[in-house]
Amino acid sequence: MTAKSSSKNKKQGPKDADAYLASQPEAFVYGIPGFKLDGKAFVCYAGFKNHCGFYPMSPAVIRAYSSELKDYEVSEGTIRFQPEKMLSMPLIKKLVKARMAEIRTT
Repeated sequence: MTAKSSSKNKKQGPKDADAYLASQPEAFVYGIPGFKLDGKAFVCYAGFKNHCGFYPMSPAVIRAYSSELKDYEVSEGTIRFQPEKMLSMPLIKKLVKARMAEIRTT
């Protein structure tokens, strides 16, 4: 892929996070399932013995939504939660869209 075609694909890519995720195969990013956007780690998710994790791959995105994440355990790039207290779909969409915007502006 040339830089010119890459730039063209970036401009033509879906703007909506739902459309993007539905159109992309999953990828392993840092050993966990997730998605890439424009070749960069986008978002990931995983389930473990004692918790589940959602990874926006961005401390800035987590900080931007810190008030909505106050009931969850968060660290620099991770949101941990219990299966019985899942992240809401509207919150996941906000995080995904914020991460998409962050990647697209860099």
